[in-house]
Amino acid sequence: MVTSNPFSAMFGRSPFQPLLAHIVKTSECADQLLPFFEATLEGDWEAAATHRETVTRLEHDADELKTELRLNLPNTLFLPVSRSDLLDLISVQDKIANKVRDITGIMLGRRMQVPEELAQPMRDYMRTAVACVAQARHALEELKDLLESGFGRNVSDVMQKLIRELHRLEQQADDQQIAIRRQLFGLEDRLPPVDVMFLYKIIDWVGELSDRAERVGSRLQIMTAN
Repeated sequence: MVTSNPFSAMFGRSPFQPLLAHIVKTSECADQLLPFFEATLEGDWEAAATHRETVTRLEHDADELKTELRLNLPNTLFLPVSRSDLLDLISVQDKIANKVRDITGIMLGRRMQVPEELAQPMRDYMRTAVACVAQARHALEELKDLLESGFGRNVSDVMQKLIRELHRLEQQADDQQIAIRRQLFGLEDRLPPVDVMFLYKIIDWVGELSDRAERVGSRLQIMTAN
């Protein structure tokens, strides 16, 4: 009796279906960051722990999808993009979920509460980072649909527009990061030095979310540039 691998069968329908399944998990993981942050601001550590558990579960699911993709991606496959490009893309996507796990883990573990003056700027900054991840997901969804309907001239045009919006969001996140770091510098003498150090780390890690989302877009752009 021959048993079929459901994950491997996904490649029969679309080589991009497993990539899309992965970035959906990654995007859902990033979506937990905002309610998690609100819980930390309120000092509701039980709610923060619940969101953290969801992040951990989604990140684990994404890891399993990454492993399955690497194991089941055929060595020879007629694709409009190379096998190595697909493997590279899944690796970049996976780092987004890993970083959300890191942010929520350290904030919950240390019961970090952002100073009141930084609460709204950080909220806006995280919202932009999460939007970057959502835009990367949207771009991959569009690429999958366009490739399945025929790899035509319009693919590159559509992707260029999506990637431009992703770049705009990433630049917005960069600007927000600079402004928040400047604000935190002005508050340093009022805060415990260790707290300041970890706040800078969280600020940097949120920035990495938008950076990595843009890298997903850059790889999609390369795939459709031919």
